[in-house]
Amino acid sequence: MYAKTGLEKNQYVVQHAPLVKRIAYHLMARLPASVQVDDLIQVGMIGLLDAVSNYDDTQGAQFETYAVQRIRGAMLDELRQCDWLPRSARKTLRQIEMAMNALEQRVCRAPTEREVADELHVSLGDYQQMLLDARGCQLLHYEDLQNGEDEDFFERHCADDSAEPFVKLQDGRFRAKLIEAISMLPEREKLMMAMYYEEELNLREIGEVLGVSESRVCQLHSQAMARLRSKLKEWL
Repeated sequence: MYAKTGLEKNQYVVQHAPLVKRIAYHLMARLPASVQVDDLIQVGMIGLLDAVSNYDDTQGAQFETYAVQRIRGAMLDELRQCDWLPRSARKTLRQIEMAMNALEQRVCRAPTEREVADELHVSLGDYQQMLLDARGCQLLHYEDLQNGEDEDFFERHCADDSAEPFVKLQDGRFRAKLIEAISMLPEREKLMMAMYYEEELNLREIGEVLGVSESRVCQLHSQAMARLRSKLKEWL
């Protein structure tokens, strides 16, 4: 492992500082409005410094690939410590999921926003505000699926190393169910998810493609998450 000089470390940090901002703004779509992007960027910079100090170019991984994991990990660790999802947001999310599940049982398709609002006995505007309030639920990254005791998903279900085949089975089955659930999303939400998770566009960029505001993208994201969670309840 080659030891970098102070100047070389500084050059790495300057060169990859935009990466920290991009990760922070991308992550914001899954976080409540109470979380400040500047706080995420500050924590992410610490993760970048850690990546610069510990990167070993003899291991084959590109620095940016390594840095992304360190930066994102630092941000998630900070969020977990802060209990960043308010109890009211969890309650709102459960209400939306229950309404969606009840409607899907009756109409045998993905319900519209108006139908969910009617099921909740609120106006369309109030329902869309509920979606914004519920912003902060996430689903698609296994390392984020933790309970209040700071255990991750696979630690809860597959505690020891001897269960490795079972872990792989769980992994495969969950992925299959997730892919199936995503395929059943309304087309606009499916497009939004593809732009966010596959193309890694941020809220502003997605809004420009869809011709809507960033807050509307947040609503669509929260709604898509609620649809997926309602279909994957047994896993969560």
